[in-house]
Amino acid sequence: MEPIIAIVLALVGYALGSAKIINEGNEALVERLGQRHRTLRPGLNFIVPLVDQIVMEDTTREQILDIKPQKVITKDNVYLEVDGVVTWQITSMEDSFYKVEDVQVALSNLVTVELRTHIADRSLAETTSSRNQMNQSLLQIVNETSKKWGVKIIRVDIQSITPPESVQKSMAEQQAAEIKKQAAILEAEGDRQAAIKRAEATKESIRILSEAITAKPETKDILRYLVAQEHLEASQKLSASSNAKIVFLNPSVSEGALDQMLGDTVSTEGNGNGQA
Repeated sequence: MEPIIAIVLALVGYALGSAKIINEGNEALVERLGQRHRTLRPGLNFIVPLVDQIVMEDTTREQILDIKPQKVITKDNVYLEVDGVVTWQITSMEDSFYKVEDVQVALSNLVTVELRTHIADRSLAETTSSRNQMNQSLLQIVNETSKKWGVKIIRVDIQSITPPESVQKSMAEQQAAEIKKQAAILEAEGDRQAAIKRAEATKESIRILSEAITAKPETKDILRYLVAQEHLEASQKLSASSNAKIVFLNPSVSEGALDQMLGDTVSTEGNGNGQA
């Protein structure tokens, strides 16, 4: 009985030693006698104890690599502090193990070098305004190198670009000046449009008055009354102000000027009607 028990225990130990469970989302590399043998997929796998050895087990899910703040210099000699985040994924477990010593360190160094190169080719203004463009360019360039390591770069995001405090202050002042300039332009454009509208309204009023005076000469008396009333209201408003200077106009002069304007208007309308 003892030999049978020994054999059973040996078989159980062999089964336990050869069975390997790989979790979903992971893969494992197996070497046989020191040489690359095969890749274990998620689920229950069996290897040969003492002959096969699992040398690596890692995830094939997306991973995040944080790029620490880096001191870089732009084309116009401005020092910046830049950091970022890289989203990556292992596509070939064998290549990521056998073709690079430490894939995360290699990726970090690769992204850092390319980031420095990109910023060195741009001025401060170009760097701050072309972040998305740099992200796409870095993604393409880094992928060309990382694919031989069995790694796919999914995203490269430059998180922050921080210039020195003096440069930040200068940029804030420049932005404030630009906002003030745009506000002044908008205000001037609004005044211009309002002046045009007032001129158009005045022109239309004169046309309507001219037509009314031409059709009904007695309208002159109504117009004289309206002008006199307007003159009286203006004088009252001026007198109500403590620091206003009141200028009295000669009513005969105002009336003569009004008669001349009305006469010219009627004459012009009449000539126009006669020519028509």
